[in-house]
Amino acid sequence: MQERVIEFEAVNPVEIFGTENSNIDLLKSYFPKLRIIARGNTIKIMGSDVEMDRLELIVHSMYKFYQKYNQLHPKDIEAMIAEDGGQKPDEFDNAVILHGVHGEQIKARTPNQLEMVKQIATNDMMFALGPAGTGKTYTAVALAVRALKDREVKKIILTRPAVEAGENLGFLPGDLKEKLDPYLQPLYDALRDMVPSEKLAEYVDKGIIQIAPLAFMRGRTLDKAFVILDEAQNATESQLKMFLTRMGKSAKFIITGDRTQIDLPPKQKSGLIQAVVYLEGVEGIAFIHMKGTDVLRHRLVRKIIDRYQKFEEDPSDKSTKK
Repeated sequence: MQERVIEFEAVNPVEIFGTENSNIDLLKSYFPKLRIIARGNTIKIMGSDVEMDRLELIVHSMYKFYQKYNQLHPKDIEAMIAEDGGQKPDEFDNAVILHGVHGEQIKARTPNQLEMVKQIATNDMMFALGPAGTGKTYTAVALAVRALKDREVKKIILTRPAVEAGENLGFLPGDLKEKLDPYLQPLYDALRDMVPSEKLAEYVDKGIIQIAPLAFMRGRTLDKAFVILDEAQNATESQLKMFLTRMGKSAKFIITGDRTQIDLPPKQKSGLIQAVVYLEGVEGIAFIHMKGTDVLRHRLVRKIIDRYQKFEEDPSDKSTKK
């Protein structure tokens, strides 16, 4: 068994190793074939050269990341691991989208999230497609808030198909906002990270941030606005065509969706699938295809997505190999 020692200088090891070696435990969960021992200001690793090469690259990325940003969170480490240690701090120098509540940096943390930031700068419409946990909705909301703060748009419009209620929300208690809140919670969660609560309430009251069901977009011209359609896989073909044609001259549209999570009744076809076929290649429309490596939730989420994809592609394969 091969052995290597990585030594850190001019930094408190706790900042790299994590409280009670929590970051080391995270590395161990991703590299079960390696023996990893953190002691003092060194990390000793034992195992195959290939695995040690990967881990050493990630550990050095962790060190550089902390030196540059003076912080290191588990989600940062998982992003590095997702790219096999290929995340280079220099590549993400300009990845900060905005500063959120309490000054926290809201930034692109994977190459495809960074691609979203780049593509929306040169395209007025963008489709961000991929599985849950890839940050497509969160990044879209961050881009919308930045555009509002920079006065590039006058309002943000958030919409989502209320499939469970069949777009008929009348039977639910409360006003329109209260009826929609359960369906738009992921968008609210993102906004709360980026806009102070009092300011967010003010924006909603003044109509600067608008929340409306997809069916209510009919007949409107959405101009001077940053518009996000979330969960677009649950829009029918006619609904999505209607939405896309609401676009005004000075608007930005981001459509997010996961083509594997369609909740429409069996007889209704997803407008997202049709739109991808019809619109891919149209100048001014960007398509970002997120992957399992973009998942920044719990490490098991990526494994779950990979396993489901494996069996959906080949149902006859009953292998349980990792």
